Amino acid sequence: MESSLLGAKQLLLCCLFLLWVLAAVAEAKTVHEQWEISYQFTHSDCVRKLAVTINGGTPGPTIRAVQGDTVVVTVKNLLMTENVAIHWHGIRQLGTPWADGTEGVTQCPILPGDTFEYRFVVDRPGTYMYHAHYGMTYRFRIASVTSLSALNFEIEGHEMTVVETDGHYVKPFVVKNLNIYSGETYSVLIKADQDPNRNYWLASNVVSRKPGTPTGTAVLSYYGGRSSPRAPPPTAPPAGPAWNDSAYRIGQSLATVAHPEHAHPPPPRADRTILLLNSQNKIDGRIKWAINNVSFTLPHTPYLVALKHGLLGDFDQRPPPETYNHTGYDVYGVQANPNATTSDGLYRLAFGSVVDVVLQNANMLAPNNSETHPWHLHGHDFWTLGYGVGRFDPAVHPATYNLRDPVMKNTVAVHPFGWTALRFRADNPGVWAFHCHIEAHFFMGMGVAFEEGIERVGDLPEEIRRCVSTKGGGH
Repeated sequence: MESSLLGAKQLLLCCLFLLWVLAAVAEAKTVHEQWEISYQFTHSDCVRKLAVTINGGTPGPTIRAVQGDTVVVTVKNLLMTENVAIHWHGIRQLGTPWADGTEGVTQCPILPGDTFEYRFVVDRPGTYMYHAHYGMTYRFRIASVTSLSALNFEIEGHEMTVVETDGHYVKPFVVKNLNIYSGETYSVLIKADQDPNRNYWLASNVVSRKPGTPTGTAVLSYYGGRSSPRAPPPTAPPAGPAWNDSAYRIGQSLATVAHPEHAHPPPPRADRTILLLNSQNKIDGRIKWAINNVSFTLPHTPYLVALKHGLLGDFDQRPPPETYNHTGYDVYGVQANPNATTSDGLYRLAFGSVVDVVLQNANMLAPNNSETHPWHLHGHDFWTLGYGVGRFDPAVHPATYNLRDPVMKNTVAVHPFGWTALRFRADNPGVWAFHCHIEAHFFMGMGVAFEEGIERVGDLPEEIRRCVSTKGGGH
């Protein structure tokens, strides 16, 4: 009798324990959070200032969960230039070490524009916090103000994440070194995660033309490290890529596309296409640069003044050629007849029209020699549609254009023996230069001018007419 009673009590206890376990399992739930990390103006300390926020607030949301719950937090990084990772301070991450949120230890960072899902189980009750767990990241703003050379920039031991060019955010991509051409600007992010007790080289090397100058150097020093900022690093400065490695530089150009959150798709087609052959020529025995065999010269009276005041005799009213013999021209060979002409004529564009410009590079006067030319368009940004090697074929290559996420720029390189295609809308009234940003090349004739909507331009300031021979409106 006592034995039966004892057995019944044990069975009852087992049942109660099982019910408790089942109830605990039944009560466990999944807590979902959707977070967007962005810069917002806040008044956290009663002073309005810009802060990193979660869903527009700081501190971030409170997560309420009980032991056994699964927490799922989807984090979207809307910061334009900074990487993110979220560490769940005090959560042991039993079985989910990948959710700890330590960049470089358990995960790659959440790049600008990317989304990451944290999923873990609350293993014990308590009060916990979360915070960013990421090394100091710095934004370097880089501009090439060279008058001649293309450069390759490298920070020893530190990869760079490219996030912006010419004022437009790009889909972030990582480079060991950055090719930058005259007139271009870039923003890159570097993470200060190397040994702080030594210094590192910043190096600029000439590319695209055989360098005749030594590497340009500076020193990167960590604050608080044991090395003096004046102490040279213990290594040789980075040599960079081979100066004539065009394929490497074209690869970086192709990798530079618009950020998904900031893409502005171009018009699907152009109203007009202009092919511009870049060539080195001779005029009266002197070396010049020419476009479609015409070397550009500037008129004495500025185009803007001449057009607004009807001084049409002050420059050539015949427009320059819009194309060249693209079916027969050998871009890899030296021209049999290198002689060119000069002109100060310009292209007149219909206001609001969409214009494609294809820059075609070619051999110079010396055999097996072609330089990089960085072209800058005044008054506009343009869509960079494509790059190619060899001779551009209007019947074939437009089908390869990137119309989905081309980056917008104001300066773009045409690589040796290659072509670059761009598209812009002629919607800014005025006269605008488009030229190689290598100063000597522009001076020697490598440029054109576009007129659009001149009738929409208002009265001109008197000061801009000081070079006109007769300020009253005639000669």
